[in-house]
Amino acid sequence: MNGALCPTCRCSLVRLGVPHAEAASVLHAGEQFYFCCQGCADLFAHKPESCLAEIRDWIVCPTCLAEKPMGLAVSIEHGGQEVWFCRCPGCVEEFRARPDELIERMNR
Repeated sequence: MNGALCPTCRCSLVRLGVPHAEAASVLHAGEQFYFCCQGCADLFAHKPESCLAEIRDWIVCPTCLAEKPMGLAVSIEHGGQEVWFCRCPGCVEEFRARPDELIERMNR
């Protein structure tokens, strides 16, 4: 679910309603990063490693779209990948009921 979190401010792009097709983006070290606004993209361009270090351990819950550090989150295995959640058992249950829909929403 790469790209669900703005690398500069840690906001969930999905929660903000910013699809990748409309998001500001920056190519860094061969990887495309997506941002909630051009201002965040500009800040990232000046200090990418610092921004990436700050979000390295952050996740976006695919169900409720909460932004959390991994230390306050839980994960399950789905389709051979680890999927992280906000810690709410209801979010994990909801994900299990419609995983494909929620993963697709995160990757738009």
